[in-house]
Amino acid sequence: MDEDERQTREQLMIHEALVQAMDRRDEVFQVIEDSEDMDEAIRRVGQLLGVGEVRSRAVLDLQARRFTRDQRQAIASYADELRSRLPDGR
Repeated sequence: MDEDERQTREQLMIHEALVQAMDRRDEVFQVIEDSEDMDEAIRRVGQLLGVGEVRSRAVLDLQARRFTRDQRQAIASYADELRSRLPDGR
């Protein structure tokens, strides 16, 4: 795997985690609210979504204003674009 493909895959995994978090926003917000601190929130969001620390941090870094339908669609479309750049399409 070359460097461009590796970077595309990393970006795709982050964007897929963001879309998943947006689709489960109520659960994500509840987990964050119930967490004692940022480290716990990162861990618990990761457990909820089945993702690692980098993707959990990306979810926590997402501003609440980005949770609108049009922003979700834009992120999902970009994930589709990234997926289309990969040789295996996933």
